[in-house]
Amino acid sequence: MNEPKGARGAQLKHTGLRPGWTTGACATAATTAAYTALLTGDFPDPVTITLPRGQTPAFALAAEELAQGRATAGIVKDAGDDPDVTHGALVRASVRRLPAGSGVVFRAGPGVGTVTRPGLPLAVGEPAVNPVPRQMMREHVAALAERYGDGGDVEITVSVDHGEEIARSTWNPRLGILGGLSILGTTGIVVPYSCSAWIDSIRRGVDVARAAGRTHVAGCTGSTSEKTVTGVYGLPEDALLDMGDFAGAVLKYVRRHPVERLTICGGFAKLSKLAAGHLDLHSARSQVDKGFLADLARRGGASPELAAEVAGANTGLAALQACAAAGVPLGDLVAVAARDEALAVLRGAPVAVDVICIDRAGAIVGRSPVA
Repeated sequence: MNEPKGARGAQLKHTGLRPGWTTGACATAATTAAYTALLTGDFPDPVTITLPRGQTPAFALAAEELAQGRATAGIVKDAGDDPDVTHGALVRASVRRLPAGSGVVFRAGPGVGTVTRPGLPLAVGEPAVNPVPRQMMREHVAALAERYGDGGDVEITVSVDHGEEIARSTWNPRLGILGGLSILGTTGIVVPYSCSAWIDSIRRGVDVARAAGRTHVAGCTGSTSEKTVTGVYGLPEDALLDMGDFAGAVLKYVRRHPVERLTICGGFAKLSKLAAGHLDLHSARSQVDKGFLADLARRGGASPELAAEVAGANTGLAALQACAAAGVPLGDLVAVAARDEALAVLRGAPVAVDVICIDRAGAIVGRSPVA
């Protein structure tokens, strides 16, 4: 396997995990094999492609079919050590000739979605084959057309076996991509446990919300916080951002692409990390600071004894419960501090912010005013 370069390569070297291939790389390999068969009568197996950064991986064919004027090839996606929902999916490309001058036309086959809402890199009505995979496929078609003296006017239909079912575990339905998966990838390589895909999905979520005219969006740490904020504000689904642990990604993107109002909703412990200045809320990269919570509690009227109990608490929830029993609104104090931290990251962007802290059942245990 050609190893990825640059920062992605450094991340892989650090983790020691095996990289994989994007659906875009698989679709490009399948297209290359199918178009080659259309031109020559034979499928190359394995089929080699060139990725945007110069790597030249080879892919074994899992399916091939040659008919009059059409060829189809299939590649099983290998996501390496990444827990990608599309790992093992069969990505197919069917290529057929078009009249001279038609260029390269893309179609969504079974299991590939169609864009139904504005705000994405593709127009409404287009198959969800993203710009970089499209460019990769066009380049490989052009190279083969030049090699074999063909016009390169073809229709490429990309499909994914069981893709519509798999897509239910992705952001696609919320983003308005219906009927299946997106064909993705900017480098062709999947970096295991990479944050980039999630952060990119946050950005696309903001884009979709803005394009839909939403003036109020909510960054939520999970499904429970989504239900809570929906109950409070009645926000539509396309105004909800599944930010997970990446609070900083939401704030930095909204800073550059403002909306009138941002609500951040999540578990008390996670948002206490944001209140303390952490923008990545993952347990492996930030911890609940009990000393910080004790300082907040003191500002809220806690006695020295209660502050000491908070500082020594086993969990953030234990600290919250101790303060609640004493009438100290630690949840509200955390929400206000988290809001102020968010405003600091926004750096004066015209965005009003409020924060809602919840417990594991979704009950609100802290809330800030809008500022």
